[in-house]
Amino acid sequence: MAVITVRNLPDAVHRALRVRAAHHGRSTEAEIRDILETAARPPERVKLGSLLVSIAREAGGLTDAEAEHFNQLRDKTPAEPMRFE
Repeated sequence: MAVITVRNLPDAVHRALRVRAAHHGRSTEAEIRDILETAARPPERVKLGSLLVSIAREAGGLTDAEAEHFNQLRDKTPAEPMRFE
């Protein structure tokens, strides 16, 4: 994991972080990690799988017959395990 040092943090900000952490029942360090994660990876971000599903739905998706056709074309033979000889 990466380590970040924040220099010149005002005392008032540090106190506010300590109070906020105590309010949430965790350490100041854990509180800062949560704040950074929430800011960097917001919950409303679109995930690739969800985006692809929405594109497929807009395009009309597959009919049951088309899905069955793809299932018939799929190679179902088991994969050969890797050999390290």
